[in-house]
Amino acid sequence: MLACAPALLMGQAKKYSAKQIEALKKEAAAKVEANAKLAQVMVDKVFSFSELGFQEVETSKYLTGILEENGFTIEQGISGIPTAWFAKWGNGKPVIAIGSDLDCIPKASQKPGVAYHDPIVEGAPGHGEGHNSGTPLNIAAVLAVKEIMEREKMSGTLIVWPGVAEELVGTKAFYTRDGYFDDVDISIFTHVGNNFGVSYGQASGTGLISVEYSFEGEAAHAAGAPWRGKSALDAVELTSIGWQYQREHLDPLQRSHHVIKDGGDQPNVVPSKASIWFYYRNVTYPKIMEMYEKGNRIADGAAMMTGTTVTRRVLGSAWPRHFNKVIAETMYENIKKVGLPTWSDDDQTLAKALQKELGNPKQEGLPTALDTLKPPTRNFVSGGSDDIGDISWKLPTVTMRFPSNIPGLPGHHWANAVAMATPIAHKGVVAGAKAEAMTLVDFLLKPELVTQAWDYYRNVQMMDTEYKPMIADDEKPATHLNTEIQDEFRPQLKPFYYDESKYGTYLEQLGIKYPTVKSEQ
Repeated sequence: MLACAPALLMGQAKKYSAKQIEALKKEAAAKVEANAKLAQVMVDKVFSFSELGFQEVETSKYLTGILEENGFTIEQGISGIPTAWFAKWGNGKPVIAIGSDLDCIPKASQKPGVAYHDPIVEGAPGHGEGHNSGTPLNIAAVLAVKEIMEREKMSGTLIVWPGVAEELVGTKAFYTRDGYFDDVDISIFTHVGNNFGVSYGQASGTGLISVEYSFEGEAAHAAGAPWRGKSALDAVELTSIGWQYQREHLDPLQRSHHVIKDGGDQPNVVPSKASIWFYYRNVTYPKIMEMYEKGNRIADGAAMMTGTTVTRRVLGSAWPRHFNKVIAETMYENIKKVGLPTWSDDDQTLAKALQKELGNPKQEGLPTALDTLKPPTRNFVSGGSDDIGDISWKLPTVTMRFPSNIPGLPGHHWANAVAMATPIAHKGVVAGAKAEAMTLVDFLLKPELVTQAWDYYRNVQMMDTEYKPMIADDEKPATHLNTEIQDEFRPQLKPFYYDESKYGTYLEQLGIKYPTVKSEQ
């Protein structure tokens, strides 16, 4: 495959000196700055759509429309996912994939710029993870670089792609399995953060496998003839309690959690169908699969005890992440050149008020010292997961964290949406787009960097690890998830979609004074 030998297939018609490359990088950053208005509009627009995983219909339509208008060829519905796409522009090597996530969080609706809970629509989804910002950042970066590539007649292919349903870790393993990254040379991923940085090597956090156990029994009148019933809900509850008893004997680095998706219809009917959904997380692939097998045995045992049957479906998966040293070091040099945004007094007031509202022991506001280049973790550190991990084991990959949110927030929470359509988010996206654009220029014009990135990937990262997808060849993405929730709230959210033709910002459209804080603050 092409990606297996990038050094043999690359080459530029024109050679650029180090001074010329630096001048082009400065130009790319300047173009991003000149297009800051588009970045702000994209961030605000996607925020207003508030779409859950697999339901990113308006988001994908809007973003692919911008890319198509700028000459990108869009492949829709990749891996059988209606809201997933690949947008390509350019020719030849290197092939660089630039990705970020799209989806939001259930029940996280929140007015931006308001430092206390104040939903746009009560109970609705909202961007309580900040995924409205990453793809706008990527588009701002690639449009700046594309202009330079066209003028300079530079070789290279840019691919913009979305992490659909990341909160469900529901797609990237399928993209990888289905060959979408087979001919890609390097992967640059972006994710919102509260500082500006990048890491390499073994990352903190976990991988996971997401599985739903569905039980089927026999219905009966719960009072008239309960002995004739076989309760699927009993099996669900036994599976839950069985796993709780298992926890005492699990590796302390594991994380596991579940929800009951179907507990029956009404109390006077013995439930004939019920289901429970688990995330099993751990820091290595073997440990994840060991947890999965233990969970399967517990579910099988629950079915035996209740006389029911059980089937299981893998809904998503994520390998633990490992990031590329060469890409990270190159990117961090550009991050240093860009630096953190200059925060206004209003920005800091919002940040400190929100930190106080959440009861944080310290209210230090937004960072003023740039994050460091993070080396590999010496010991495993547990925590969250991201299915960019699967792509990171397919080819050289990094995740750049850009400064568009506030430190000290709980995550997956309305508070994480407060900053995400404010000047804080806008400034962070522009800063991130500058660093990304500069890094793209580096890899487009320095083929030796791609060669070095693959050397690290093959001879360091992959020395003792073989990547095995957790999903089987016949498994399909769980595109049914979140349909009912989004169908319920989409009509309620639609009147609040951002109209950039009438309002300069989403804050202006909502009539929010920035920042809005409680009077005692």
